Amino acid sequence: MRLANPERVSETLAETAALDVLRRFRALQAGEVMEKAPGDVVTVADIDAEHRLTSILGGLLPGSRVVGEEAFSKRPEILEHFESEDAVWVIDPVDGTYNFSKGRPVFCMMVGLIIRGETCVAWIHDPISGDTALAEKGAGAFYRGDRLTIPAPPAVLDQLVGSINLGFWPREQRSRLKARSRRFAEVSSLRCAGHDFLAMADGTRHFSLYRRLWPWDHVPGVLILEEAGGRAGRLDRAPYRPGDRVAVLLAAANQEVWGELQSFLSTD
Repeated sequence: MRLANPERVSETLAETAALDVLRRFRALQAGEVMEKAPGDVVTVADIDAEHRLTSILGGLLPGSRVVGEEAFSKRPEILEHFESEDAVWVIDPVDGTYNFSKGRPVFCMMVGLIIRGETCVAWIHDPISGDTALAEKGAGAFYRGDRLTIPAPPAVLDQLVGSINLGFWPREQRSRLKARSRRFAEVSSLRCAGHDFLAMADGTRHFSLYRRLWPWDHVPGVLILEEAGGRAGRLDRAPYRPGDRVAVLLAAANQEVWGELQSFLSTD
């Protein structure tokens, strides 16, 4: 089973961005921003974009199923597709919804294609620039017309720039990680996993640590990062799987930096 034309997905993302996302950017009306849970917002752009992508992507690969972030909020059982289906699309229709809802231009759209448990193709589309990063397993990652190759990161932890989503850790672990984060040159949140991964892939950031795992947030970025020469894996050194929900994901600019960070961040 193979997707014949990955560029068709890139085109679909650009079309959906124009029709459902960009026209609402800084133009959301009363009632078009809702809370799924306290602090977790969704907009009409997320919902409409996911509906459009779901209807198109399922037809590009007969027999495939779609797991979307907004569909999951209504039907959590769709995560079972990772165990039962040969081909699964993962969709984050607007990653960085909080930024989008506040008129901040740091958001993106992400799609991943998983075949028999392995992420085979991934896309991250930036509606603001109109650019799409595309990676195929074993064939590299490409962005803005160029092959992505992560430049050599700083050799010492004190010069690294990255993010740690501290808010999702238990209080005692949060305090320890916050103290450890002072070692780095900068730890800040973009509030958008897709832009985290793009920044790591182009070398402007060097690591990210995520405790709360959702496939739509991480599946596309992990493949793009790894095809650019980076490394992503669970903090317990087990391989990351698209369906993982309970483990911590560490992503870094290369294997060496990943190993140093894993040792530094996981030591009690």
